[in-house]
Amino acid sequence: MKRKPVWVALATVIAVVLVAVLVIRARFEADLAVAAARAAQGGVIVSTRCGPIEVQQAGDGIPLLVIHGSGGGHDQGMAWARPLVRQGVRVIAMSRFGYLRTPRPADASPEAQADAHICLLDALGIARAAVMGVSAGGPSAMQTAIRHPDRVSALVLVVPIAYKSGTVTDSAPPVSDNKDALLLRLLGSDLLFWTALHVARDPLIRHVLATPPEQVASASSEERARVNDLADRILPVSSRAEGLRDDTRLGKRLGPYPLETIRAPTLVVSARDDGFGTYASAQYTASRIPDAKFIGFDTGGHLLVGHDAEVQSEITKLLAQSGVQPGFSAAIGQ
Repeated sequence: MKRKPVWVALATVIAVVLVAVLVIRARFEADLAVAAARAAQGGVIVSTRCGPIEVQQAGDGIPLLVIHGSGGGHDQGMAWARPLVRQGVRVIAMSRFGYLRTPRPADASPEAQADAHICLLDALGIARAAVMGVSAGGPSAMQTAIRHPDRVSALVLVVPIAYKSGTVTDSAPPVSDNKDALLLRLLGSDLLFWTALHVARDPLIRHVLATPPEQVASASSEERARVNDLADRILPVSSRAEGLRDDTRLGKRLGPYPLETIRAPTLVVSARDDGFGTYASAQYTASRIPDAKFIGFDTGGHLLVGHDAEVQSEITKLLAQSGVQPGFSAAIGQ
């Protein structure tokens, strides 16, 4: 039997590779279009005296401003907090500076972001609201309670990125500069992140979402769906890149806040095995805020796997005790 020339075999391999590349490219572009549409769903741009802010709302009860973490936006905040709507909460999920359709101003500090949170409440006609900061949303949530105490009815900090004294032992090794650089590279490319979702989801959950993937695998189907939905919602990362870079820089230079001046009833939650090490700083933060309640879990990671319902219940109880009832949010002139 006559053998085919080498060039024919090589051409066949090249053709197969090209077809595979085209198929993968088409699937990537289709998935990215779906992700972009999902990220825009429900969001509207609100004009405020601090500039345009993207926001999504649901519910008619006690107002709760939800401040998302790294890689998020109004979509991430609403995905996490929507179950609270059934408990009589008006969820107001916004996109922070540099995320999705909220532009990044020259001053993107937590203090400036806190002032922008109040500008948003003003534009929505809300006199007082509970404020919840998740992960990298923690600093601006704390600054809102510090700088605008009369506007914050309650404060919730969930796995917050926060300062702790040098005398407090770390609950996890600090993230190295090299790892930060690698994560930013991954989170700076839609194609790289999409690829990781498909071929290395467990390492992504461990290193990007700072949660043990084995805990996700053994969790309920509802919890697995929640975690995977949060991971998928980071796409498109290109529209969140500015905010992600700011969050990375912020995490390296956090300083102490005058937490003892916070008057709002406060709940702080974290897990000991959070890969971002928020447990120690969350516990320290709670110890500095008068009468704050700290809830610490041994497991669950940064996404508090297995504890979602309990955390939601604790938040609902805090809001019910905060003194703000549905319909009590007075309108404010802009």
